[in-house]
Amino acid sequence: MKFLTDQDVYGTTVRFLAGLGHEVVPVARLGLAQAEDAHLLGIAGEQDRLFITRDRDFGGLVFVEGGGHGVIYLRILPSTQNAVHAEMERVLTLYSEVELRRAFLVIEPGRHRIRRPVPGQG
Repeated sequence: MKFLTDQDVYGTTVRFLAGLGHEVVPVARLGLAQAEDAHLLGIAGEQDRLFITRDRDFGGLVFVEGGGHGVIYLRILPSTQNAVHAEMERVLTLYSEVELRRAFLVIEPGRHRIRRPVPGQG
């Protein structure tokens, strides 16, 4: 799978995903570390990537403003990295990339929730 990671995603998470064979591009590598959230979602869409963040504000962009899809929100702390990474690995085997592109996914230690925005709502 192809991912674009927000500036707040831990480097260990980027390396973890790359180690699983995924293509991961941090926003900083594109010179977008200070970009607006809506712009980042647009870039992810243009590049056909799932967007990964630790910023809960993206839920509002997806569901309230109808600003995107394919967002993975990590509820992760340094102390919970291993548990969140294990759940993320499980999720990436449960769902196809196509399914994830139409979802807002919250990953926490030992569990996840997936929501699909209603087209035209926002």
